[in-house]
Amino acid sequence: MSTGLKLKDKFYYLLMAFYMAVIAYPLYLMVVTSLKPNAEVFTNPFGPPKTLYLDNYANMISRSNYGTYFGNSLVVAGVSIMMIVALSALAAYVLAKHRFRGSAALYAFFVAGLIIPIKLGTISILKLMIGWGLHDGLGSVILVSVATGIPFGVFILTDFIRMIPEELSSAARIDGCGEAAIFARIITPLLLPAIAAVAVVNFIPIWNDFWFPLVLLKSDAAKTVPLATALLFGQYQTNYGYVFAVLTMASVPVVLMYLLFSKWFIKGMTEGSVKG
Repeated sequence: MSTGLKLKDKFYYLLMAFYMAVIAYPLYLMVVTSLKPNAEVFTNPFGPPKTLYLDNYANMISRSNYGTYFGNSLVVAGVSIMMIVALSALAAYVLAKHRFRGSAALYAFFVAGLIIPIKLGTISILKLMIGWGLHDGLGSVILVSVATGIPFGVFILTDFIRMIPEELSSAARIDGCGEAAIFARIITPLLLPAIAAVAVVNFIPIWNDFWFPLVLLKSDAAKTVPLATALLFGQYQTNYGYVFAVLTMASVPVVLMYLLFSKWFIKGMTEGSVKG
């Protein structure tokens, strides 16, 4: 029996090691390619660089507008996540703790947002943003990102809030707390793991979004990182070392986001799966 368990454990460790290699290899390839001149990318595509070639990063910082592009992406992602978390938490609290006529239909409306692709409404969204005077501004992308992320936030946070004992809210009301105080002092601290999960899950697609910046942003000063990166691929020639340097830097916020919130993210997703 013990031998069988040991063999089973070895198989799981081997499978996990293979999975980690599959995940880590593209990251390794991206980083080492960014440290090579363009000629070496073709002569030595998979091996480490012969010498560290930092000109790709130097050129990205000094000879391009990628500082502006990164700033635009940070503004879009940061503001969108804050709005998604705030609006989703408020909507989820109302739906979970207050029954009113139409509450089930309203919850179904949010859930439908998880099913219906927002890209189906691209033309209508473009016309709407032009009518509002938000076309070619970061505000248009932020609004679309918030609309895309709220359904998932409401779906996750509503289930979490439903699991919070009603006795906590009742005791707070007896002590004189209003709804705002209950939400801020009792509900929100208990929601932190779920909020972290909502933030991380939404940050990645917002940061990597290419479609709506392509549709809504026209001027160079308003471009985000994915949109600007796509323009680096030329028709006849592409500096792949430079492209991978940009991709490496673009991956840093995503990695930092996960590292900073990984504890809360894992806790939130685990508790959500148990409660669901």
